[in-house]
Amino acid sequence: MRIQISTIIIILLVQQSAQACPACEKAQPKITRGITHGVGPQNNWDWIIVALISVITVITFFYALKYIFKPGEKDDKHIKKTILNL
Repeated sequence: MRIQISTIIIILLVQQSAQACPACEKAQPKITRGITHGVGPQNNWDWIIVALISVITVITFFYALKYIFKPGEKDDKHIKKTILNL
């Protein structure tokens, strides 16, 4: 029960701090308005960098999940077996 309450409180605090303030909303381009602070991307190169970083993040997240759920090691003496069999 305590974990659930703590989780809800953390989610509410993080959500509130992640929203942009009214001054930042006015300075943002339409696509990022309301979700980030600061002035946002100023030219096309900034958008290319943001897109490239987003693609790298999605690929990294995909492989992280893939290797967590299906790591591929089948050896009984692998370190993960000693940890998972406790």
